[in-house]
Amino acid sequence: MTKDLQRTVPFLFKFSAGILVFLGMFFVAMVFGAAETSIRDVWQALTSNATGDKINIIREIRLPREIAAIFVGAALSVAGAIMQGMTRNPLADPGLLGLTAGANAALAITMAFLPSINYFGIMIACFIGAAAGASLVFGLGSMKRGGFSPLRIVLAGAAVSAFLFAIAEGVGIYFKISKDVSMWTAGGMIGTTWGQLQIIIPFIIVGIIISLYLSRQLTILSLSEEVAVGLGQKTIYVKSILFVVIILLAGASVALVGNMAFIGLMVPHVVRAIVGTDYRFILPMSAIVGATFMLFADTLGRTLNAPYETPVAAIMAIIGLPFFLIIVRKGGKAFS
Repeated sequence: MTKDLQRTVPFLFKFSAGILVFLGMFFVAMVFGAAETSIRDVWQALTSNATGDKINIIREIRLPREIAAIFVGAALSVAGAIMQGMTRNPLADPGLLGLTAGANAALAITMAFLPSINYFGIMIACFIGAAAGASLVFGLGSMKRGGFSPLRIVLAGAAVSAFLFAIAEGVGIYFKISKDVSMWTAGGMIGTTWGQLQIIIPFIIVGIIISLYLSRQLTILSLSEEVAVGLGQKTIYVKSILFVVIILLAGASVALVGNMAFIGLMVPHVVRAIVGTDYRFILPMSAIVGATFMLFADTLGRTLNAPYETPVAAIMAIIGLPFFLIIVRKGGKAFS
């Protein structure tokens, strides 16, 4: 049934349907929350210069938060898709391969030693930490002869992530900044400002554009390293650029919302079931589905126990852990 769907329905139709669902979810996210607002309030906030308590809540609190959800969901989903294609590992995810743990550790160290650093500096620290975490994982995973296998990479990722999270916790306790670090890395869009978005969004957009440009090469690379070399592809060059793109996307996301596991694992699997194995289709669809899913999770977080917040990271874990176990049980082919 899935194969028939992939062959018979044109990608443009699927992508258009994805955009419609995304727009619908965006309006749902903007309307529902702790403060009661209507579709009319949302429309006025987005299209006019009208003022008022409800309109100000939508414009200054809810809108930047949902824009953050859109870009973080797209960034982490595209990063997960790239990692799964590049490593040919169905369990690859920015959270499972040390990127988010490295960014968290770098953030804690930066807050401890440079307490007056601005937001741009924190973002650069997250990029460096993400690169260091991923490098450690890939380094450990490829130490044995024969390169890295999917299982070895996941085991290395679990070990390195635990180590880096312990460093972040230790630094927080020693320098008495545990509360600040925890608030930042808890995983959520609460408190997102327009200033933060102006810094982060350009990096995410650049990362996604580069990944789309290299989507054809990524498709070939996902088949086999030997096939890619045989077709004349400069695999080291392509992998290096894609690695930088992953760091851009994951580092920017962690700098904005903290630790957000599983979305980069789940979305590419769901997308492959819809559009097939061609990354020219997987990457743009992953961006749309990831943005929609993050809007959905954030809306749940704001409404389940309103006016109190349910952490979005907890919602992701509740949904993502069973999904992860299904993929492990099916050998990575559960949704492909």
